[in-house]
Amino acid sequence: MRVERMTNEKFKIFLTFDDLLDRGLSKEELWSDLPRVHRIFSDMMYDAGIELGVELTGVLLVQVYLLQAQGMLIVVTKTEPTDMEDEEDYMEMKVTLDESKEMMFSFEDFEHVIQAGIHLHKLGVTGGNVYYYNDFYYMLLMDEDIIHLDIDQVIALLSEFASASSATSYRLAEYGKQIMKDNACGTIKNYFS
Repeated sequence: MRVERMTNEKFKIFLTFDDLLDRGLSKEELWSDLPRVHRIFSDMMYDAGIELGVELTGVLLVQVYLLQAQGMLIVVTKTEPTDMEDEEDYMEMKVTLDESKEMMFSFEDFEHVIQAGIHLHKLGVTGGNVYYYNDFYYMLLMDEDIIHLDIDQVIALLSEFASASSATSYRLAEYGKQIMKDNACGTIKNYFS
């Protein structure tokens, strides 16, 4: 579990699927076993609060994003307490759950991007975007790019050349440099094979 402060009232938690399994929770249970999920989220909030030195009381807005290959990104926002919420031990979580429609992998070397793109093209993938940010290359694939494939097959292939990344497309679009747009695997096939 990685915790990162965004502002005084907001922080994010990144969990891999292995972290979830260590906590005794599978991806499928997130949608069905709500009391158990609530207990695990409460424990995570407590751990994150200790790590950041923040007292979590009042209402917490918890946005959970399931990232296809990476795990889970949780954004927690503390709201201003009302008179009723001034009690020290009062904490309420308002949780929203959303599944990401994108898959993001980071590469240390552009040659690995080329190899992954060529292999994906052989599987019929022509789309995708490639970014450069903080000395890493990133490949973004949307659901529609890989809809005809088994998602586990795509994750296994990309894992040979890259690592799953918690970076979001919004962060890369704002701070990174886009190298290939929309047709990355097709472009890689045309220029590098």
